Amino acid sequence: MTISDEERAERSAEAMLADDDAVKWLGASLDKVGPGLAVTSLTVERYHTNGFGICHGGVIFMLADCAFSYACNSDNRTSVAQHNMISFIRAGRLGDDLTATAQEISRSGRNGIYDVRVTRGDGKVLAEMRGCSREVSRQHFEEDETAGQG
Repeated sequence: MTISDEERAERSAEAMLADDDAVKWLGASLDKVGPGLAVTSLTVERYHTNGFGICHGGVIFMLADCAFSYACNSDNRTSVAQHNMISFIRAGRLGDDLTATAQEISRSGRNGIYDVRVTRGDGKVLAEMRGCSREVSRQHFEEDETAGQG
């Protein structure tokens, strides 16, 4: 049975989310997933803030990394991060709604490159992340490996 790329992305995300305790612990949600695309979000709570009273950079990075992870795994081929780089542009504050949007830039062989933008509710950019992924040899759910791949 052949499934669409959209359904493949949704089923891959469902399989991942079932065991993704880090996303649950963070208080983030997976809002959208598609082929090479994912959107995650959270509202900055007191436990997300650092000693300066602003959203901890590690929280912003983790939100971006979550979106990156779901985007690079959307094709039912398990991928992990090779390396990531993030640039912080402005601070998030208590109560801010943050959204991380990951988009595939390139996929060649077992390697992928993804850009992730983290914004707050007013549309201002908080951070930009570039993530590089490496495919490992397994699927999130059983599927004919040739179905819909190309």
